Amino acid sequence: MFSILFAAFLAGLSTCLGAVLVLVWGRLGRRSFSLFTGLAAGVMLAVVLLDLLPASLHYGSIIQVISGFAAGTFLMVALDLILQRENQSPKLDYTYLKMGYLIAAGIALHDLPEGLAIAAGFIEPGHLGPLIALAIALHNIPEGMATAAPLAAGGFSPLLVLFINGLVSLVTPLGCWIGLLLTRTSTAVLSSLLALAAGAMAYIVITKLLPECLRLHPPTARLGLAGGFTLVLFLNLFL
Repeated sequence: MFSILFAAFLAGLSTCLGAVLVLVWGRLGRRSFSLFTGLAAGVMLAVVLLDLLPASLHYGSIIQVISGFAAGTFLMVALDLILQRENQSPKLDYTYLKMGYLIAAGIALHDLPEGLAIAAGFIEPGHLGPLIALAIALHNIPEGMATAAPLAAGGFSPLLVLFINGLVSLVTPLGCWIGLLLTRTSTAVLSSLLALAAGAMAYIVITKLLPECLRLHPPTARLGLAGGFTLVLFLNLFL
């Protein structure tokens, strides 16, 4: 059980690796920020369309998928409204900070069923568990970039950016631990969680990531979007 949780922990920790890459890159210009956010938008969009929604439909009914997707969307709308307040600090750009908060929340919702998926993969015979963990780790790198880039642009210190990404990364082993305790995850619960994460991530991509990266530098944004989508497609085809 410890080895499985450790694999899930490493998969989640790759979120911090993505944050480190952004922080090492230095102060992000318009093209760099557009590339990172476009890449994350492509990854998140592909995960929603190619992984989360099909898996949710596999484990549950169409009603569960629709209700879960709607719940995830409404949850992000509620968080967005809560964060709609005036910035109290002249040193911080709250527009970017709010984007970072929402992305972190969406990725955390996404990471919980990912942890369940790792647990289910290791329960099944064969090499499915390690492959799922590897795929999730690769997915989490650009997602960590997406969280770190707006937080850094908003004025947060590198340590605080890493701390927030570290908190997000713990959700993956938490989901794996829950899945191992249940041994056989309830398909109804898993279907709803997958759809919930899909709704949350779709809201973030459509209302936050795409408008911002296309506003900053459209050609670079499209390049990042295509690259992120292609990356997930490659992982689905060969892992």
